[in-house]
Amino acid sequence: MGNYLNPGNSGFTAIRNSTYVDKTGMIDLINQTIDTTEKLTCISRPRRFGKSFAAKMLCAYYDRSCDSSALFDDLEIAADQNYAASYHKYLNQYDVIYLDMTAVIGETSLEDLIPYIKRNIICELKESYPRTKVSEGFVPTLANTVEMSGTKFIMIIDEWDAPIREGKDNPEIQHDYLEFLRALFKNSGATDKIFAAVYITGILPVKKDGSQSAISDFKEFTMVNPRKFANYTGFTEEEVKELCTRQGCDFSMMKQWYDGYTLGKTSIYNPNAVMEALRNQEFASYWTETSASRSLMEYISLDFDGMSKTIAKLLGGIAVPVDTNGFANDLVSFQDHNDVLTLLIHLGYLAYDKETKTVHIPNEEIRLEFAQRLLSKI
Repeated sequence: MGNYLNPGNSGFTAIRNSTYVDKTGMIDLINQTIDTTEKLTCISRPRRFGKSFAAKMLCAYYDRSCDSSALFDDLEIAADQNYAASYHKYLNQYDVIYLDMTAVIGETSLEDLIPYIKRNIICELKESYPRTKVSEGFVPTLANTVEMSGTKFIMIIDEWDAPIREGKDNPEIQHDYLEFLRALFKNSGATDKIFAAVYITGILPVKKDGSQSAISDFKEFTMVNPRKFANYTGFTEEEVKELCTRQGCDFSMMKQWYDGYTLGKTSIYNPNAVMEALRNQEFASYWTETSASRSLMEYISLDFDGMSKTIAKLLGGIAVPVDTNGFANDLVSFQDHNDVLTLLIHLGYLAYDKETKTVHIPNEEIRLEFAQRLLSKI
């Protein structure tokens, strides 16, 4: 087991050893994409909405270097007859390349990010497959490994957008990172040869170049349009009711504090806040502990026409129209207040109603965050 190649199942083991809400039905959705034209999946959701939990779950499921059956056999993916066939077919059958981009950035400089990733993955490939032919290019080396091993890769990138966020003031770093992703995922011949499936997740959707996504072959599922992944974006109301019943917690208070995100027809709760409230036996704003909270004031203070009035309406419980189409999927390219509101949807500060194309403050936790940030400005 390595750091980047076949990291094993210890991450998901720790999750299973804690209070766990079964989200393994999501595995079947990824299984349906394997070796198809739909194989590239990008899911964006706010901080503390379970991105890393899902990534570790997928690593444990696909990683051929371990036996994860004991972790999954009592869960939905194994028990539901609709999933059973694909569950057994793909369990622990692939070499997994796993990148937690936030962790990688912590190990090296942004300038050395891509060379660092390539060096370390190639090093681990050589350890696992000594007969792998190392080419000058990273993509040909991956292709050589697949040809030699007879097994394609599953690639999982957690916090995929961290270099976009951390390098927000450095276009060259963003460019180099997007070119790295393009080399992996825009060459359909090489991509099909190397990868059985790819799953990337982060806060932001794929960065746009002009009006198009930089790596446009990815099928995207966002807070604006989650489609079939809506149930796996956070906790559903049924899941929260069960948690409250099990732990003797007031469900009506939980709903008031942490509900309010309607994705498709699914009512979604902030999973981190729900678990913290249960753990601490206290309804409070746990958003304050995230780095997203510290940036809220920066965004709602941007000097766009009508922004102050819009924030006042939102705090008054009024839904506000928004056009989400122009957002460039980064933290700096704001053309008007619509782009700011769209960013706040992706950050989880605002909830989006797809039918009315409006946004509103979803719950008491977020209302307090807005109020506290505005009070700190006075």
